[in-house]
Amino acid sequence: MISDPVPHHEILVHRRDFLRRAGGGFGALAAAALLGEDSALAALGDTGGAPGNPMSSKLAHRAGKAKSVIFLFMEGGPSHVDLFDPKPLLRKLAGQSLPDSFGSVITAMGESRAPLLADKRDWKQHGESGLWISDWMPHTARLADELCVIRSCVSDGINHAGGVCSMNTGSIFGGRPSLGAWVNYGLGTLNQDLPAFVVIKDTDAQVVNGVRNWGSGFMPAVYQGVEFESDGTPIANLNAPKSVAHERQLAKLSFLNRLNRAHGEKRTDNTQLDARIKAYELAFRMQSEAPEAVDLSKESEITKRLYGLDDAKTAAFGRNCLLARRLVERGVRFVQLYSGAGSRWDAHDKIEENHTKYCYETDKPVAALLTDLKARGLLDETLVIWGGEFGRTPMSEKGDGRDHNPTGFTMWMAGGGIKGGQVIGSTDDLGLRAVDQKMHVHDLHATILHLMGIDHTKLVYKYKGRPERIDMNEGHAYTKMKMA
Repeated sequence: MISDPVPHHEILVHRRDFLRRAGGGFGALAAAALLGEDSALAALGDTGGAPGNPMSSKLAHRAGKAKSVIFLFMEGGPSHVDLFDPKPLLRKLAGQSLPDSFGSVITAMGESRAPLLADKRDWKQHGESGLWISDWMPHTARLADELCVIRSCVSDGINHAGGVCSMNTGSIFGGRPSLGAWVNYGLGTLNQDLPAFVVIKDTDAQVVNGVRNWGSGFMPAVYQGVEFESDGTPIANLNAPKSVAHERQLAKLSFLNRLNRAHGEKRTDNTQLDARIKAYELAFRMQSEAPEAVDLSKESEITKRLYGLDDAKTAAFGRNCLLARRLVERGVRFVQLYSGAGSRWDAHDKIEENHTKYCYETDKPVAALLTDLKARGLLDETLVIWGGEFGRTPMSEKGDGRDHNPTGFTMWMAGGGIKGGQVIGSTDDLGLRAVDQKMHVHDLHATILHLMGIDHTKLVYKYKGRPERIDMNEGHAYTKMKMA
């Protein structure tokens, strides 16, 4: 029986990619089959990678529109009930204790019986879709029809250490690979001359848990993220001294490589050494491509103003958003931008002052990123994610702030083939708990991989004989969202 032809939108690669890969790709497929490889993620890529290169580009399990991810991480926990999830009942009951009908609550600071705190926002419906967005996000609101707002997110992390770790790795405990590392492991890189996974903070402050948030855990260290500087030159020590010629630099690298490989022959379990070798090789290649990739002087003044680079308050995050666009444009697979590094969205008190500041710093740059990606035809293949480690409680703290709320909060996605202007899930009438279409962090991770064409149940790494997955065998990809 002849099967139905594959629809055009399900073709895994473009024709030019097919022709470019055909010479070596089919041989790798045959080899994978002979070796008993049942995953479609056998290393097939020839985008500059030698055989055995763990970062070679790989085919996904299925057709996924998203080729790259930009994760906009608002560290500290933005308040969903003040931004994307309006709750009229919260204003009606302001000053009262949480009704008994909402059950018992455990909060990070132990003030579960504190009075309810009304929001002070002006809420409006935006776009043809009529998404509710508050006046704290006026620029993002104008792009409401690009957003898929998920109001039913849930995490296990009640404090920042556990919450940030959970949102990045799926576990409240450190030591597991980050989401970006899993994407690298599953799909490889699209550009061998740039890091596949880049992290950029908005200040020199340390993110809670530090580099473990973009680490590779028990997987080879080559999959971990590379941190770019938050100001000045994004990549430190990138350019060789003028007195060192290209040939001399290459000779030094070759000699160092021989020493490292000789040292590593009897230490094959030392993935840090292998990652260091590959880092030297990547650094050498980056000396040719990276300076151009991070050179914002190439951008027009109109583009710079679009991202808010002419405003001291928006310039830092705007610069990082513009860098993110330039990086995914050049094939970087996963870019993570931190706003409020050091948990500065954490509004235990003075939420009006806190969120006014950080919303202003990020709103215009984020809207510019979506606008710019769409104008360049990149939004369909770039999945943009916005959110923090959790939301905030409807109860007050210290009179004018809100505590951590991991039991129901909002994140949004845009691009990557998702149809904008839709809302997924809901919280209860006060925004305390997710009650419909709950999206645990494990489900979020599975859904992100799904949008990239990866079946999270088949993306497995064996560690000490155990098959490990990003979702710790608990997640389910949400497949009901409308696609463009």
